Amino acid sequence: MYKRKRIVIALGGNTLGNTLPEQMMAVKTTAKALCDLIEDGHQVVVVHGNGPQVGMINNAMAALSREDASQPNTPLSVCVAMSQAYIGYDLQNALREELRKRGFVRTPVVTVVTQVRVDPDDPAFQNPSKPIGHFMSREEAEHAEKAYGYITKEDAGRGYRRVVASPKPVEIVEQDAINSLVDANKIVICCGGGGIPVTLQGDHLKGASAVIDKDFASSLLAKELGADMLIILTAVEKVAINFGKENEEWLSDLTVEEAQKYVDEGHFAAGSMLPKVQAAMDFASSGSGRTAMITLLEKARDGIQGKTGTLIHS
Repeated sequence: MYKRKRIVIALGGNTLGNTLPEQMMAVKTTAKALCDLIEDGHQVVVVHGNGPQVGMINNAMAALSREDASQPNTPLSVCVAMSQAYIGYDLQNALREELRKRGFVRTPVVTVVTQVRVDPDDPAFQNPSKPIGHFMSREEAEHAEKAYGYITKEDAGRGYRRVVASPKPVEIVEQDAINSLVDANKIVICCGGGGIPVTLQGDHLKGASAVIDKDFASSLLAKELGADMLIILTAVEKVAINFGKENEEWLSDLTVEEAQKYVDEGHFAAGSMLPKVQAAMDFASSGSGRTAMITLLEKARDGIQGKTGTLIHS
């Protein structure tokens, strides 16, 4: 029997483009795929990446501070907030337009600027490794370290880049508000870029110089929403072992235990497929009947119908 589901969808960076004009075009394609699921009766909650966008904002803010000494450097947490708002603006308008074309004229779409609490003692803060922003010469990197307190690392002979921590999400601060909106059948865009990273200091939420992996944030969100399914969209139709080798094998169905075995054997790259598989495992193992899927944006509908994608379940 066909069952309509509550689904959290984590959009990969490739669904949003790299520039403002590219994003305005990309969200139209993204909206069509998401509206296919909404039209099928599913309750959809959207999380998106922000890699190119937050880097662009960070670069622009850094340039402003270099040109005008009276302008302080903009914290990374504020850059994440900016990226959430402007990506949400384009995405919610594209969804609204596509829904209206399909006759859904009274379906509200809303973006929630979302803070995600991280643990200040997370080991990731001791070993920042996530590159962000533009490439710098050694002299520029040394200036940034002294002037702004940046940590920089040389990147494969291409220059120096700022690196920040990527801690695990602990709590979605606006979770109750998101739950209320979803329960009221609104289409919600939230936790953009993994959320604005904050730490709790007394009653104050302080922005952290970090980037939260959006797939782990999506898994936490899906668990707290009581979702039936987490769909992580990426650049391939299915997950593969021995990727790019002669014995490459595409996987359609995995238990959490089978996925863990492949993780332990080192089949998934740390900067790309590994966090997606780990986030999918985390959600699939969190409750009875919960499943996760990894696939292409344009294959999401087929994936839900069991035609493609990599399904991970307990």
